[in-house]
Amino acid sequence: MAMNRTLTIALVAHDNRKADMIEWAVHNMHFLSEHNLVCTGTTGGLINKAYEDKGIDTCNIKCMHSGPMGGDAEIAAMVVRKEIDLAIFLIDDLNPQPHEADIQMLLRQCRVHNVPIACNRYSADLMITSTLWDDDSYVPMEPKYVHFNRLESK
Repeated sequence: MAMNRTLTIALVAHDNRKADMIEWAVHNMHFLSEHNLVCTGTTGGLINKAYEDKGIDTCNIKCMHSGPMGGDAEIAAMVVRKEIDLAIFLIDDLNPQPHEADIQMLLRQCRVHNVPIACNRYSADLMITSTLWDDDSYVPMEPKYVHFNRLESK
């Protein structure tokens, strides 16, 4: 699916989800190679290697630190600065993570700043195939953070 605009897509995967992320990234390599990718360090290195093995140019992949060394926080800062259009974060929900606070910060910043975030392959596939990316008339509504009083709404 060709797009008119170039997206910046964050790719993050916990250790037990890295194989899933690499498989997904290879499956979608033609789409992803048309966009800028920002990855946590280990995930980005693995995607880089997989793409090189397939003869896909990797100049669009930027690696941050690994997640436990601050990569999640670096990507969260990019979300706050409106530098990320979409995040794919394959989380290992079955095992505790030593940097849980950073993980929650990244998820929270995506929600607060209205950045779509997919936490499984199915939602990632749905998001990257959305026609809204090229619909110039579509403007995402900003989240509303206002007090809601149930009694006043009646």
